[in-house]
Amino acid sequence: MQQRKEVRELNIYDIAKLAGVSIATVSRVVNDSPKVSEKTKARVRAVMKEQNYTPNVFARGLGLNSMQTVGIICPDVADAYMASAVAYLEKRLRCYGYDCILYCSGYEEKAKKKAVKLILNKRVDALILVGSQYMGDGGESDTRYIREASKEVPVFLINGYVRCDGIYCVLADSYQGIYDVVCRLAEQGRKRILFLYDSNSYSALEKMHGYEDALRDNGLQVDESLKIYVKNKIQQVRDYLMAQEDLVFDAAVATEDGLAVGALKYVRQKGCAVPEEVNIIGYNNSELAVCCEPELSSVDSRGEVLCKTAVDTMMTLLNGEHVKHKIVVPCRLVKRRSTNL
Repeated sequence: MQQRKEVRELNIYDIAKLAGVSIATVSRVVNDSPKVSEKTKARVRAVMKEQNYTPNVFARGLGLNSMQTVGIICPDVADAYMASAVAYLEKRLRCYGYDCILYCSGYEEKAKKKAVKLILNKRVDALILVGSQYMGDGGESDTRYIREASKEVPVFLINGYVRCDGIYCVLADSYQGIYDVVCRLAEQGRKRILFLYDSNSYSALEKMHGYEDALRDNGLQVDESLKIYVKNKIQQVRDYLMAQEDLVFDAAVATEDGLAVGALKYVRQKGCAVPEEVNIIGYNNSELAVCCEPELSSVDSRGEVLCKTAVDTMMTLLNGEHVKHKIVVPCRLVKRRSTNL
C-alpha cells in the first residue's frame, strides 16, 4: 500500500520566494497597494493563483487589516527584569496606537507552547517573547513551536536568537559585555574569577563563553570549580557559597544582579574587604545593584533600548518595509563601589 505523502501548506515566505520578491511586496499585493507596479502585482498574483494560496492573518496584518494588538509573553512578571521589559514594551506600543495582550507562561516547556498558542488565537498582529528561555538550547526541537508561530505572525525575540524567516531578534551583546569586564579584572591582577549563573539559556551561555574566552585571552585557565550554577535567590547564593569547601576567589562575575548580591553577602560574611580584596560585578543594572552595601558594579544590558528597538522595528515591518532579522545592542559597565576598575 502506497504511503500518503503529506502536503505542506504554503506561507507568505514561500510565495515571496517563488515570485522573487520580499514578503513586504507580497503583503502590498495582497492589500492592492499603489506602491507596487502592475507588472509585479501580476507576477505575484499569478504565483498565488497557481499555488492556491490564501493570505493569512500575517499577510493581511502587514497591510490594511491590522488588529492593532501585539501579544507579549514573558515567564514571570514577578521577575524585576521581566516586569521592566513589559512596562517598556507596553509604553512604546501605546506610542504607535497599539494595545497588547500579556501572558505569563512560566518556565516549563509545555506551558510556554500553550501560551504561544493561546496568544495566536487572539488574532494579534505580532508576538513578542521576552527572554532567551523561549528558545531552550536554540536547537531545531526546542524552537520548533516558535518557528511554527512565525508562519502566522512575525515573532520578535528579546535577548535570544533563532535564525528563521519571520523571527526577528533584538538582543544585548552579553558575550562582549562579560568578556570586557573579565578582561579588565584580569588586567587589574585578579586571577581567580568566579562565574555565577542560574540557567543554561542562550543569554547565560553567551555570557559564559565571554567569561571563558576572556580568561584564555589573558593567560588564565578556565577552572570548572569556579563556574557555579545556583538559583537566583540572594540568601540561597550566600548559603550555597558558604557550604563550599576551599572556595577561593578574588573577583566574581554574575549573570544576574541577585547572584552578585548573594556573592557580596558571602564575601562580607567571610570578613573580606570589597573592593580591596574582592571585586564583584553583576548583570542587568537593576535596583538590586543600589540596594546593597557597597553598591554593586553591574553590566547594563540596556533593557529599555532593547524594548524600544524591538517595537520600532516591528512597526517598520508591519508598515511593509524590510527590517534586519538580528539587531545587537552593546552593553556597558556601570561602575560602583564593588569594584576598583
